[in-house]
Amino acid sequence: MKSKKDSELGVAGLESVYDALAQAIDEAGPEKAELFLVKLALLNAEALGDAHFVSEQMQVALRDL
Repeated sequence: MKSKKDSELGVAGLESVYDALAQAIDEAGPEKAELFLVKLALLNAEALGDAHFVSEQMQVALRDL
């Protein structure tokens, strides 16, 4: 299993993820965008398998909104 450090995407990978995420949000539409993001977050939390790490990442994401 990859460690969290081994899974760094780099700028190009992050840009690719950003583009895919923006497209998926557009596909979901304004009425379902929030539900989509919650579902995606839960799927990624399950894939990571570390609730504490996911909670830490939520705090990072909340900074400077």
